Amino acid sequence: MRVHRIMKTNSWMCSLAMPIVGASLSVFATGCAGDKPPPPAQSPVITSAELRTPPRPAPAVVAVAPNVNVSEELAAACKLRFNDPSTAPKFGFDQSQLGADDTDVLAQIAECVSTGPLAGRGLYLVGRADPRGEGEYNMALGDRRATSVRDYLSGRGVEASNLSMSSRGELDATGTDESGWQRDRRVDILLR
Repeated sequence: MRVHRIMKTNSWMCSLAMPIVGASLSVFATGCAGDKPPPPAQSPVITSAELRTPPRPAPAVVAVAPNVNVSEELAAACKLRFNDPSTAPKFGFDQSQLGADDTDVLAQIAECVSTGPLAGRGLYLVGRADPRGEGEYNMALGDRRATSVRDYLSGRGVEASNLSMSSRGELDATGTDESGWQRDRRVDILLR
């Protein structure tokens, strides 16, 4: 009996509400009918030079230290000397400290861009993480790793204004097991 009374009350309320809602919609539609539609979005103007210039591909990188990859251009111009970092461990899980092999190569890079053949050139540091953990945490971890490299390079004489950095966190991670995750935990150094 009680359910029947609630349904009857709801039916009564709906029968009152429907004409009000319908009237409101018709007023709304009528009010909008006289408005002019917004102008179509303008397409960006592309010059003939832009049509001839293909998009710039991402620079190729080479592993030069356990925790550091550099662009091939930087490795060649600075004539970097390094062992086989592909077999060395990268940053430890949840770590951002540089190892001795990292600082050997970073010292060469610092000399190259401060007093060597690339003196005055800027570097772009990209911190990375493996896919484990929360996305926000991995972005912060990638940032800490890039900051470790930036601090080391600036301590070796690279002008702070020539160093910029970002974190990709786990966005480009490709590892699916421990050996792959080790490759994901690194900092890439690119020429600006």
